[in-house]
Parts: sequence; C-alpha cells; structure tokens
Amino acid sequence: MHIHILGICGTFMGGIAAIARAAGHKVTGCDANVYPPMSDQLRALDIDLIEGFDVGQLALKPDVFVIGNVVTRGNALMEAILNQNLPYISGPQWLAENVLHDKWVLAVAGTHGKTTTTSMLAWILEDAGLNPGFLVGGIPQNFGISARLTDLPFFVIEADEYDTAFFDKRSKFVHYHPRTAILNNLEYDHADIFPDLHAIETQFHHLVRTIPSQGLVIANGTEDSLKRVIARGCWTPVEWLGSQDGWSAQGGESSFSVHFNGVKQGDVNWSLMGAHNVHNALAAIAAARHAGVSTAVACEALGKFENVKRRMEIRGVVNSITVYDDFAHHPTAITTTLAGLRNKVGDARIIAVLEPRSNTMKQGAMKDALAGSLTSADLVFCYAANLDWDVAAALAPLGKRVQVYHDMEQLVTAIVNAALPHDHILIMSNGGFGGIHQQLLNRLN
Repeated sequence: MHIHILGICGTFMGGIAAIARAAGHKVTGCDANVYPPMSDQLRALDIDLIEGFDVGQLALKPDVFVIGNVVTRGNALMEAILNQNLPYISGPQWLAENVLHDKWVLAVAGTHGKTTTTSMLAWILEDAGLNPGFLVGGIPQNFGISARLTDLPFFVIEADEYDTAFFDKRSKFVHYHPRTAILNNLEYDHADIFPDLHAIETQFHHLVRTIPSQGLVIANGTEDSLKRVIARGCWTPVEWLGSQDGWSAQGGESSFSVHFNGVKQGDVNWSLMGAHNVHNALAAIAAARHAGVSTAVACEALGKFENVKRRMEIRGVVNSITVYDDFAHHPTAITTTLAGLRNKVGDARIIAVLEPRSNTMKQGAMKDALAGSLTSADLVFCYAANLDWDVAAALAPLGKRVQVYHDMEQLVTAIVNAALPHDHILIMSNGGFGGIHQQLLNRLN
C-alpha cells in the first residue's frame, strides 16, 4: 500500500509514518514545515517529504491519503482530494485498521503525564523481554525513537483526547480499542475544542466503552472526574491508583515502595523527581502487570528508566547555573514540575521561564490559575508574544518576582542579567520557544 500523509512532521503523524514504513508500506508525506529533527528521521527511513500542500501531489496517486489533525478545510490539497472523491482516512483510524487490529494494545490516557507514563510502560515491557511496539508523543531516552513496530503482540500507545481530524471530532483514543487502559488523570484542557470538563469526560467514557470485559482499566482514584467517568458505566475490571484498595506508594520521590491492596510488591529507586512521576510509575507498573510482568520486575526496570526528552531535561550547566527544558504548559503540570524541582534543589533559586503557547493558553482559558502555578519559583519570566490577553495582569499576584516580555532578545537579556551561580533555570513550553535554551547557555557562558 502507498500512503501519502498530510501533516507528516508532527510527532504523532511522523510516528505513524515510521510504523507504516516498518510494516512494508510505501510512505510519502507533506507538511508546511519540513525541518529537522523529524525530517531527518523520516528521510533516514527512505520516506520522501514535500514542503507545503500543493495540489500537484495528487500525481503521486497513493492508495489512500492519511490526514493529520493539522489539516483543515481550505487546505488546497485537501480540497482537491475532496473534489475528486479520492480515498482519505485519519491517522488514528489508519493505525487502528492496519496495525493495532491484531495487537494487545496498552493505551495511556490523561490530561497530564501521557508521554512519560507511556514511555515507562514501553520500557518496562522492553526490559522484561516482551519487545513491544510503541507510539509515543515524545522521545523516550531509553529508546531514542518515538515509534516502532515489532512482530510481538504488545503495542503501547499514548492515547490523546484531542480530536481525530477535521472530519472526525471524536478523540483519537476512541480508535485504539485497548485491552489495557490507563486513565491517569482528567482536568479541563483543550479549550479550543471542548466547552467544559463534562465534554471531555464524555470522550473518556467513549474510550471506556471500547475496552473488553477481559481487559483492565487502571484509573486515578483521587480524581472525581474519573470516578464520574467510571460511574457512567464500565464493563471492565478496574484497578484504582492512589488507593489502599488498589495501587499506592510509600516513601519519597527517589525511593519508594509499591503496594497493591495494602500488600508490598516491590521497591523503586530511580533518578526521576516529582510526586507526579511516582503516580505515573504506579500506573505503568499496574498496566505491565496486566500484560504479565511481575511488579518486582517492573520496579527493577524503572530503576533503569531514563525519562523522556523535554521532561526536566538538563540542557546544560554554565558557571554553576543549570538550564532545564520541560514540556509543561498547563497550570497543573507547571505546579507539579516546579514542585519536583524544588524538592530536588532545596533552597536554591529557581527561575521559571514560561511560554504560554498551547491553544488553551492562547485563549486565556487558564489565565486565572497561572499565577498560583508559579508560586514556588523565585523569579518568573514570561514570553507573551502573540497573546490577546493581559499576561502581566494575570501574573500580578506574584508581585515583583515576575517580568513579562514580548521580545525574545529582551527576554534572554533579562534572564541572563538576573541569573546567579547555583540558580536553576526551568524553561517551560510545548514548542521550541525560539531556541531560547541554547541562547541562554551561550550568553551565560
């Protein structure tokens, strides 16, 4: 089969391209921004890439066009596909029909922690010798790639609640039909497509409806939203996280014991920080157990887990100043990320640098919670270019700790001038942030 992917350079669609190529299909693709590292990864797989969405790509005559979420009505190539009644399909549906249909799918859903927990679970299965396939919305450092296909039955996938395509407004995860499903947490997000939390809960319940009675749901027992989802109807056994009648942890963040139904199962000693990662570990351990990996083996595997790129990743240390890169962009994620770093560095100064870039943040849907999420930082710098709401007013409760800039050069200069030896500069964005990480390292040097 020849598939031509529209929007191929996103992490998810690029992962589908790699998996399709590994399955023996001919793969070509296009995107508005064809640039490294994804372009290099795809070309290394002998995948031809085209810059832009010109109508001339119809001459490739693929068997089907696979449409990424980035493609909207009005896109020239998409309009031509529709006008000529050519076959097209969404990425999640293509993946489900051509790859996942005969796999034991382990899906990780939730507002936060999907990428990290998916990576943990894939690594546990790998370390146990189960050689899983996977598709992750990031790059697990234990693997160095975001997606792979294997001949063995297990496939671990990051199950996103964002909508599938312009022609399919169901969440992506509805297509995956998992046998093992993690519902890690559930908060309001994606204000551009969901009007309220109830609408997202409905999508999560659609996912629950697809899980077989011989499968397993692993759900966060500390969140009322997920309790409501399960209460709407569940035909699958449920194991709860954070409950004495389910999975719980005792101890600190770098060393803790794992308990199931009040009975100790094993110990985890690792380098990750943050209580949220302890929770993520419990979810991954529970899912791996359902796939046949003992809790003791899973705990040992996590001791060798190297986290995901852009999750508290140290980008460099200059003059005793440490620069971190993190994907946090929702107030809850910002809070937990800062809490984990504070627990690690103690009284040392933390300089938080934030780019509110997600669609939800751009709309200002979370602006009232933003200041509260940053309270544990000693200094806060915010890049407010291209935002239509008053960032300075939203962050005013932080007082003199906060500075807001609309110019990147001025922002970098201000951070460099403020930084002192032994500071920890935490950069948070779900995008590239204009390469600010390397700019700071260069200037600090």
